[in-house]
Amino acid sequence: MLHLSGYPQPPMRAGHLSVEYDPRPSVVRDARAEVRRQLEGWGFADLDDVADVAELLVSELATNALLHSTGRFRLTLFAAHGILRCEVRDAGRRVPTVLDAGGSENGRGMFLVEALARRWGCHQDGTGKTVWFELGTCGSDDCCR
Repeated sequence: MLHLSGYPQPPMRAGHLSVEYDPRPSVVRDARAEVRRQLEGWGFADLDDVADVAELLVSELATNALLHSTGRFRLTLFAAHGILRCEVRDAGRRVPTVLDAGGSENGRGMFLVEALARRWGCHQDGTGKTVWFELGTCGSDDCCR
């Protein structure tokens, strides 16, 4: 049984995945595919676009890890109690900021995270940082509280 935030997590519709990636541009595609496979396995693929949004936001965080850090990054997914939490941990110290989407080709990643995630944040831990976001997985705003 998984423990998250001190609470035992129920086995039904719950899960955990953690994968480490080398710093290559193709790993963004690999991370998206891994998210899709995992969410399909957990039964979230057809649930209110959860998998589509998770794929998009994970690709943004993975791209940021490649651009603003050195070395490998780790993608971790947790699903429990109507929440999907996606984390990307890298060795960078730069805290992400939300920029105005504007007309630029770059800088929209955290704008999308801010717009589409239920919640998101960043914390520094040791030699790097973890950027995370959460999406609801039960189709109701009240089910996760």
